[in-house]
Amino acid sequence: MAVNLMRQFSSLLPELRVQPTTKRVRVLLDGMVVGDTTQARLVWEPKRVVPSYAVPERDLTAELVESQGPVSAAEHPVALGEVPAVLDPSTAFAAHTTSGQSLTVSTATGRAEGAAFRPDDPDLAGYVALDFAAFDWLEEDEPIVSHPRDPFSRIDIRRSSRHVRLEFGGVVLADSTRPQMLFETGFPMARYYLPREDVLVELTAGTVQTACAYKGHATHYSATLGDRQLPNIGWSYEDPLSDAAQVKGQVCFYQERLDLFVDDEPVTRPRTPWE
Repeated sequence: MAVNLMRQFSSLLPELRVQPTTKRVRVLLDGMVVGDTTQARLVWEPKRVVPSYAVPERDLTAELVESQGPVSAAEHPVALGEVPAVLDPSTAFAAHTTSGQSLTVSTATGRAEGAAFRPDDPDLAGYVALDFAAFDWLEEDEPIVSHPRDPFSRIDIRRSSRHVRLEFGGVVLADSTRPQMLFETGFPMARYYLPREDVLVELTAGTVQTACAYKGHATHYSATLGDRQLPNIGWSYEDPLSDAAQVKGQVCFYQERLDLFVDDEPVTRPRTPWE
């Protein structure tokens, strides 16, 4: 019987997963290199959908000390399509779902409390996982944002002539026959990036800031519909990473919160962390 690969990957979400990488990885704290290795491993703790980097302790120049007091954080389980109870990627690093020891990374000029984790798993003996948000990172000579890139995940953008219409309460926000469709591994639907000329409502600066490892930093927008405002309902990438160059400056909307029609057929609102 044929194996559905996405279901196979999803079945492993409750497990601690690891994958070696051949990239040179450098870790910086307050501008100082505190780790430099070609032996890094990507680690997904149980229920995590994005990885952390684990590096050999011998390749760290910073001191690792036991964290002062308990380091804990609430888990934020969410549904993603048919996959139940994954952790929202915004869940703090300190919400560990495997056993191990929380550590603080300390240098003469900086300190990152609870930003390291030494897993108990024997396959990660001699390694510590690091909180991506606590450091600056280089893969080879290029900075990375949001989280390490997952070798089993990618984005794929295709120009389309499908007729895309987005509405809220019968009011049309955008209507286009020239979307750029962005497909992302494991995501339950395509995203539709539309030319600004096809957006029919006023957009103003939003209050949310997000980043994607593959697309870059997003600029969010709120939409004005008469006397009502839809806060942070859309976004664009004004200076995207190379993988997302095709959608530079185009606008995408959270179809989880809107009525979407593709070729005049209604599309069921997906279940994602951004509902």
